[in-house]
Amino acid sequence: MSHCSGYSDPSSFAEDGPEVLDEEGTQEDLEYKLKGFIDLTLDKSAKTRQAALEGIKNALASKMLYEFILERRMTLTDSIERCLKKGKSDEQRAAAALASVLCIQLGPGIESEEVLKTLGPILKKIICDGTASIQARQTCATCFGVCCFIATDDITELYSTLECLENVFTKSCLKEKDTNVICSTPNTVLHISSLLAWTLLLTICPISEVKKKLEMHFHKLPSLLSSDDVNMRIAAGESLALMFELARGMESDFFYEDMESLTQMLRALATDGNKHRAKVDKRKQRSVFRDILRAVEERDFPTETVKFGPERMYIDCWVKKHTYDTFKEVLGSGMQYHLQSNEFLRNVFELGPPVMLDAATLKTMKISRFERHLYNSAAFKARTKARSKCRDKRADVGEFF
Repeated sequence: MSHCSGYSDPSSFAEDGPEVLDEEGTQEDLEYKLKGFIDLTLDKSAKTRQAALEGIKNALASKMLYEFILERRMTLTDSIERCLKKGKSDEQRAAAALASVLCIQLGPGIESEEVLKTLGPILKKIICDGTASIQARQTCATCFGVCCFIATDDITELYSTLECLENVFTKSCLKEKDTNVICSTPNTVLHISSLLAWTLLLTICPISEVKKKLEMHFHKLPSLLSSDDVNMRIAAGESLALMFELARGMESDFFYEDMESLTQMLRALATDGNKHRAKVDKRKQRSVFRDILRAVEERDFPTETVKFGPERMYIDCWVKKHTYDTFKEVLGSGMQYHLQSNEFLRNVFELGPPVMLDAATLKTMKISRFERHLYNSAAFKARTKARSKCRDKRADVGEFF
């Protein structure tokens, strides 16, 4: 039992990622621990199964283990399927999160196609099940979008997934013209995840389907900007910016007939000063909507730089930003490692083959946990000292006057 309790503790795969794994043991130790986790996905205890799923997910998010999981793909898929079908909310969320990372590890190909073929109908059933947990449906919506983005090779399956997701998020759209504000409900988080997953899949659709979807939803999404949930407003705004980018990519002279009304809404959100909204929400919203307004009005995108290892990636469009944000949400702190090592993600972001570094170079780049602690402590002391000096100066000025 002591061995089992050790396996079921996913804390060994902390968010520090591959560095922790390297410090704690060899590849053999890691694989031995993962085998234990895989066995524990069959345990009678729901908490043990959930912890095992989370432990496997954290390991796959932190390290490339393609060969290891390729040999156990069917076993892992069966475990995920069982937990999705028979588990409760938290277990279903852990299983769906693991399914996403499993497909990211496998990349496009027959193996991930088979994973999606097995799990897709179950994910769809949970998403559409009004009696299921909202949190489980939310995670399943993200998982369904990510797995379909990676694995689907059947265009009809892609269209079916899009339809499933849009049937969910369009329930948040205004249906009455005299309504000014959309009140958030417990389902709002599900609608947000469905909208973001739908937008991700829109980026890989054929041009004919993109045009069809734009015609259907361009006039529906602006109503979501009046939601009283800040995350829904931001998701709708970013989806609109991406849709404008796609439309203008197909037709440089693309014309949107309600442009004046839309820009007024975007400008109001970019300068929102409503007192009943939290300061943090307003600050976050204004920052995002300033960029969205520039994208819609001026076709401009503020380039972002992502650094990972010795490399850097420039995010210079909404499609790239949305794709990056989606995979970062799934992989967490393992995103940088996967950008360096995962061929599928490197192909998505056009980074070329992985950069091969020798052990000596990696060692010089790596900073130990102790050194990082010392660096952070020194930085904190320097900031404190600077603030103290500033306060002393203000005090002196106050006394002088």
